[in-house]
Amino acid sequence: MVKIDLSVKPEGRKHNIRKARENGIVIPKFSQMQDPSLIPDSIKDRLKNVGLWDVDPLNLFRISWKNEAKEKGGLFKDVPNFVEIPSSISGVPCRIIAMAGKWFPTGCHKVGASFGCLIPRLVTGQFDSTYHHAVWPSTGNYCRGGAFNSKLLSCKGIAILPEDMSRERFDWLKSIGAEIIATPGCESNVKEIFDKTNELKQQDNMMIFNQFAEMGNPLWHYNVTGNALADLFEAVKKPGQRLSGACFTSGSAGTMSAGDLLKEKYPEMKLAVGESAQCPTILDNGFGGHRIEGIGDKHIPWIHNVRNTDMVIDIDDNDPLRILRLFNLPEGQAFLKKHGITDELISILPWLGISGIANMLCCIKMAKYYEFNENDVVMTVLTDSAVMYESRIKEMNEEHGAYTEFEAEKDHALYLLNQKTDLMMELTYADRKRVHNLKYYTWVEQQGKTVDDLNALWYDREGTWDAVHRQVEDIDRMIDEFNAEAGVI
Repeated sequence: MVKIDLSVKPEGRKHNIRKARENGIVIPKFSQMQDPSLIPDSIKDRLKNVGLWDVDPLNLFRISWKNEAKEKGGLFKDVPNFVEIPSSISGVPCRIIAMAGKWFPTGCHKVGASFGCLIPRLVTGQFDSTYHHAVWPSTGNYCRGGAFNSKLLSCKGIAILPEDMSRERFDWLKSIGAEIIATPGCESNVKEIFDKTNELKQQDNMMIFNQFAEMGNPLWHYNVTGNALADLFEAVKKPGQRLSGACFTSGSAGTMSAGDLLKEKYPEMKLAVGESAQCPTILDNGFGGHRIEGIGDKHIPWIHNVRNTDMVIDIDDNDPLRILRLFNLPEGQAFLKKHGITDELISILPWLGISGIANMLCCIKMAKYYEFNENDVVMTVLTDSAVMYESRIKEMNEEHGAYTEFEAEKDHALYLLNQKTDLMMELTYADRKRVHNLKYYTWVEQQGKTVDDLNALWYDREGTWDAVHRQVEDIDRMIDEFNAEAGVI
């Protein structure tokens, strides 16, 4: 089955409503995440006393791109927070606009993707919060979002992530009391994560929320991230400018569905998927390990609508790490200031985490390939920020020595201005079909999907992707009914 199952389990639903009533939980609708002006004033008044990362059910209403950039007490804006990368940094004449995920609870937009996966099963009662554990398999941020939402919704959560991920992720998970399972390997070792989830799901009380396969992930990104990007473009575009492209590193491929929404609104734009050159799964049916935390490889996510993807762009994993130092260390910031970058921009460049920098590099490579000019705008998202990678910066300093302005100048020249149009491919119909067919080996042979569903994802857009995107109206109605019966608001 491709669509999200919305069949109701009355007993589980009754238990969830009781727990919501006991714990003062009100569940936000997807429409409110897309447009926070729809959030009741009573909720907004109470949010003025809540910190962005506080384990408080009210923070469910901050699962939105339109939060104010405040650590505590912030409300909402009409336009999402963003970073514009000027030509003096990028080396290309077009505008590069990156929407910032730092101002979500947990500091990452994956809290939204995990919400999109859990809530349909919670409000239908398929997930019984008095019985089930929510298992969050992830290469890092998704399990953090899942663990956070589990806490806010009074559910039991288990975070699964590779043991080589940054220390900050593990420290934060421990700080909220999450149960953690560390699997062997690094960012690319997704199969090891799947193996652990397959082991856990033999227990009846373990419910797996696999971001690579759960249609709640693209449903959230299509409706919330996609519309936020469109709102941002309309707010910042100048006369004569057009949205020419969008680039997102794959990860679970959830964010790629934001590109589906953008392509419907701006049919002439190009949509690119990014990956690490050290693990060129899409580009070259390749494999390997890499250091771009926030994306996982060696398989094609079930939820990637490959037929709608125009280009694949590979990034050398060394490049984002070098730029991470440039944007965050005082010597790098001093170099940027000497070359005309404003204090205001320098202060927000740390909003780019490692995968966000990779997204920016994809935009630069796309702009060079298509020879975009001043009338072109390329958009992306910043999954998280440098807050999650301070240990990586320390490791880089230990490996390469103390940072200097001369090193900053080299990094800017080599890893930004010198980006080339190698390691990328414009996808033909046959190329896209080849990539789509790679799903067979993971999802049909190993994870129990059917060939009929695989073929439906390719041939039946209206009955699969469009149908999932439209389910948001039914889910919002079910959330309304759930909240009304809980009686908290």
